[in-house]
Amino acid sequence: MEAAMLTNFVIPDLLPAAPELFILAMACVILIVDLFVKSKARTLTFALTQLTLVGCAAITYMTSTGEITYTFSNMFVDDLMADLLKLFLDLTVIVVLFYARGYIAERVSMAKGEFYVLVLLATLGMMVMISANHLLTLYLGLEMMSLSVYAMVALNRDSTQATEAAMKYFVLGALASGLLLYGISMVYGATGTLEITQVAQALAQGAVNKTILVFGLVFLVAGIAFKLGVVPFHMWIPDVYHGAPTPVTLFIASAPKLAAFAMVIRLLVNGLFFLAPDWQQMLMILAVLSMAIGNLAAIAQTNIKRMLAYSAISHMGFMLLGMVSGVVGGDARFALNAYSSSMFYMVAYVITSVAGFGMILLLARAGFEADSLDDFKGLNKRSPWFASMMMVVMLSMAGIPFFVGFFAKFAVLQAVVAAGYMWLAIAAVLFSLIGAFYYLRVVKLMYFDAPLDETPIASGFDTKLLLSANGLAVALLGLFPQTLMYLCAVALVRSL
Repeated sequence: MEAAMLTNFVIPDLLPAAPELFILAMACVILIVDLFVKSKARTLTFALTQLTLVGCAAITYMTSTGEITYTFSNMFVDDLMADLLKLFLDLTVIVVLFYARGYIAERVSMAKGEFYVLVLLATLGMMVMISANHLLTLYLGLEMMSLSVYAMVALNRDSTQATEAAMKYFVLGALASGLLLYGISMVYGATGTLEITQVAQALAQGAVNKTILVFGLVFLVAGIAFKLGVVPFHMWIPDVYHGAPTPVTLFIASAPKLAAFAMVIRLLVNGLFFLAPDWQQMLMILAVLSMAIGNLAAIAQTNIKRMLAYSAISHMGFMLLGMVSGVVGGDARFALNAYSSSMFYMVAYVITSVAGFGMILLLARAGFEADSLDDFKGLNKRSPWFASMMMVVMLSMAGIPFFVGFFAKFAVLQAVVAAGYMWLAIAAVLFSLIGAFYYLRVVKLMYFDAPLDETPIASGFDTKLLLSANGLAVALLGLFPQTLMYLCAVALVRSL
């Protein structure tokens, strides 16, 4: 019997999963190497982590064929969308670590190699999520990412705020994971399979129990909504953004959004596309509530991290509008345009969000967080260049022409109007106008108020250079958005 099992075992093709295997091996190596690092700055650990991410991006690029490749018994898929999102993910984490390095080095409780290893393990979880073609693979990647992030939030053990935020995140995250797992069990009960492509085939052939499947879909959408941080599953976002150390907030606000988008595409588009009329109605409610509550609650905030947390809720709601506009009355002609506009919006948001939190880290120093809106007063007098970079970020998030945020909103609104949801487009524009108030308030504080602190901005040359490049990227992608839009469209055409 054992001999027969061995002869039937097929060795999987490891090449499509080469980036994941590389990052896992390097995380283990860095964990061991860090034991022998005596420097408090952890320069070697930092350098190895960055080299790992660069190597991972290079392997992803070199192994990309542009074709859809399955491995590990069809549980893992490598396609153009996965490759593009992984490249964006690696680049985002590289930039995040550059921004975070100075902050971490100044705080003894955080200046440890564990931060870098947890970042790599969280990145690995996100990469598995992006390439999942099986509901259990998706869940495995999600939990690897989530557990690493829980630990990162609680990494500053001297902070009661961070500990409280980690506890809230852990409890609510466990609840969301339970909802997702329950939904997965319902999908399995209705279709008899956990493989995403086979779920789609079972739906196409009508060989499913529709009642159980729609019931399971509700739990799946709830799990997705928690990971995106949309209303009414947004409770953790403001507390975690505020309580976590700023580099961890920066990480949570950027990289996981790309993985969450991949999760939406894999589950809802690749697997449950024939149930689009059902899940689009759910997402429409989530989108409108998120834009409303996110923008209105952000106005009342005096802490910029909490303000950006509520802003993130509204942005995720706006991104969902593209997912809502794919299928209208059984007609899927606009699906590609709608989904690619959502992907473009997500990438644009991540680029802008990284720059925004990077500015908060630039102003922070030992014993000072720079997370209050008042800390940005008179920034133009302290540094006209970085005040202009922060202004670019705020205007882009507000959707002011001609920054990348404007074209991201425009692409989504175009998809919504093409789908015939004119009322939804009008509501989105109105909520964006409300949101413009709290973004422009930051610009007003920087340029028209007297500074509370005249201390010169002290940071490494690499951070300042990268932050300048990041801010300019937000502006240039607004002037020339066509390439990024084209990449998103082509990636989805070859992957769906």
